[in-house]
Amino acid sequence: MSTQTLLTSLFQYKAWADEGLLAGLADLARQGPPDEYRMALRVFNHACIVDRIFVANVQRMTHAYTATGAQEPPLLQALAESVKETDRWYIDYVARLNPQELEESIEFTFTDGAPGRMSREEMLAHVATHAGYQSAAS
Repeated sequence: MSTQTLLTSLFQYKAWADEGLLAGLADLARQGPPDEYRMALRVFNHACIVDRIFVANVQRMTHAYTATGAQEPPLLQALAESVKETDRWYIDYVARLNPQELEESIEFTFTDGAPGRMSREEMLAHVATHAGYQSAAS
């Protein structure tokens, strides 16, 4: 299995899992304790922000984010739209890459100002798995 095939599969799975998480968040908003809903929304928003940051990083572009979280997360509908758009972007992006582009190392800056350097495939693997371990750690 090629790296591109694996990453495509991971991003398709991520999009499917995100749909389920969004449905769960909608249920929690209607029926759950407000504090649990707020915490879940903040964690999912963090994952979405990191995904958006790496959209810029893999393209060698700058982004406007100064943190990986927000004191006040967006409304669920706005977050859902951003998550779905970002998931589609990654699936389409991975499909366009060639092996040399996947292996290419890219320098970037973390939101705390620290320098970073990862290959494009390392960044994509991080994005594909990040939300899973963030949710489990929270």
